[in-house]
Amino acid sequence: MQDKSTPEEFDVVIVGRGPVGATLANLLGLCGVRTLVLDREARTYHLPRAVHFDDECMRVFQTIGLADAILPHVILSPGMLFLDAGGRMLLDWSRPQALTPMGWNLSYRFHQPDLEDVLISGLARWPHIALRSRCDVFALDQDETGVRVRYEDLANGQLSEVRAGYVIGCDGARSLVRRFIGSGMDDLGFHERWLVIDVLLKRDRGDLGDYSIQHCDPRRPATYVRGTGTRRRWEITVLPDEDSQDVAQPAKVWELLSRWITPDDAEIERAAVYTFHSVIAQQWRSERLLLAGDSAHQTPPFLGQGMCAGIRDAANLAWKLGAIIRDGAAPELLDTYQSERQPHVREFIELAIRLGGVINTKAIEAGLAVGEARANAPVKLEVKKPLLGPGLALDGLPLAGHLAPQFELSDGRSSDDRTGYNHVLLVETAAALPSRLTQSQAGIAILTGDDAEGVGHWLCEHRIIAALVRPDRYVRGTARNDSELERLVAAVTAPTHVPSAA
Repeated sequence: MQDKSTPEEFDVVIVGRGPVGATLANLLGLCGVRTLVLDREARTYHLPRAVHFDDECMRVFQTIGLADAILPHVILSPGMLFLDAGGRMLLDWSRPQALTPMGWNLSYRFHQPDLEDVLISGLARWPHIALRSRCDVFALDQDETGVRVRYEDLANGQLSEVRAGYVIGCDGARSLVRRFIGSGMDDLGFHERWLVIDVLLKRDRGDLGDYSIQHCDPRRPATYVRGTGTRRRWEITVLPDEDSQDVAQPAKVWELLSRWITPDDAEIERAAVYTFHSVIAQQWRSERLLLAGDSAHQTPPFLGQGMCAGIRDAANLAWKLGAIIRDGAAPELLDTYQSERQPHVREFIELAIRLGGVINTKAIEAGLAVGEARANAPVKLEVKKPLLGPGLALDGLPLAGHLAPQFELSDGRSSDDRTGYNHVLLVETAAALPSRLTQSQAGIAILTGDDAEGVGHWLCEHRIIAALVRPDRYVRGTARNDSELERLVAAVTAPTHVPSAA
């Protein structure tokens, strides 16, 4: 038995090994950070949950070297259509099938257990990453030097503890870590019960289509989603006078599905009532304790951005933890995490709520106003990703807080594969670089128009001569002239300093 007077030590403990926790652990593996992942479950949850992620998430999966392993498990989504009770299209949210500036497609459908298996298998590549299942964390005690993490091994009832520099709660809506932080929740006002039904088709039903369909019917709003393989999902509103257990019984489920399918067409894999929430934690960090994913925010599913938001949290947080633990950056760097991510996720949640108003027919006109009205055609929706909130962005410089594109290199590779999970300075030519900034500088990659033709075009399009891109692919700042380039270089060469950007 381990001597309790000398507990194991880790740089980071992650509580929860779902997609967000597993992605964060893989990113910390890239950063060389000693990490322990604790999860109370014995194995991956076998039923579907999240079903969509976007191009930015796939770019993160590319960063951790797992995109190729994930691709066989996904299909491309053509988008979502909103229909009224008579079948007339109210809102057209079709997704282009061409690659986006991220280097990936805009919308992917997936089966969450498949994704989790790939992410968790990827942890085996990192000797400094440990995963312990059936371990239930029950206490977190932090002091000025770290956090004591106490947990029970549910396989044998043994109590254990480890020490960590930081603890990240990726432990969902009922987060224990959030309780220890003591954070309240900002309620954005959307709370509805929906019956989620996952089925496996027994025979071809191509007529159901590949588009997600929002049936904006005031009698009973419903959603249809094409999944991978034979998987199909319906989400159907539970009426106020209905009992959650009664409505999930097979006879009632088939009654509700009867307008689309019968038992001859499919078998039910899961039917359960969920309450869709719209809440954001008020405090994402207390010294050495932090939140990511559903522990920090919950959104109605109408944008398909719930898991995506958590993956963005992980990408934002991991490189900052790496800079502090590995490179000696100031711990105050973590102060920029909530200030950047919270406004971003709030904007997505508020848009999801507005689309919910179209679906449940309670605020159709206000919801349609988010799209582009067209003569004799349905409203067209194109969702622009929000900007990061104030944090590390260099104040007053163009494009700060925007996502940077990914470029095709002259040898055919993608630029992220070359630059890695590092800061990247984009310049037209190497000759434009100040002499003190060289290719050999640790943690800095330099990409020029000679490496990728698109770099020069992008700089010219935005009338800038250089851009500093963070490891999570967001622009930290740009330069229109030599003096602004010097400012970028100062940010690159003094990475441990946290500028007062806001």
